[in-house]
Amino acid sequence: MTKDEHIQFWVEDSESDLTTAKSMFQSKHFNWSLFVAHLALEKLLKALWIKNNKSNTPPKIHNLLKLAEGAGLSLSEEEKQLLAEANEFQIETRYAQFKLEFYKKCTPAFTKSYLNQMEGFYRAYRTKCD
Repeated sequence: MTKDEHIQFWVEDSESDLTTAKSMFQSKHFNWSLFVAHLALEKLLKALWIKNNKSNTPPKIHNLLKLAEGAGLSLSEEEKQLLAEANEFQIETRYAQFKLEFYKKCTPAFTKSYLNQMEGFYRAYRTKCD
């Protein structure tokens, strides 16, 4: 695959995940909505990492801040804070010892707020993949 094909692969997958995150919110699976929104950002950042690096294989990590850094993005302090907080969504949903506490935290308002912020970040950086 070419570099552009690799980027397109990650972008298309990230768009699908963002749609799924919104569907999960609508069906009241709030904790999973945030987990999948994290995946959408992770995949978008991997597309940007590929675009801005020589390799077509992004690092096999889930840390959004490290991916953004490796992609050479200049983030605002608010964006850094959002990515740091969103990193917790993939940890707290993935591992049993954190699931119940995270589930309780994921009220409709909490989830909607973060989902909106994550989608805003996604939309802002999606255009940089073109």
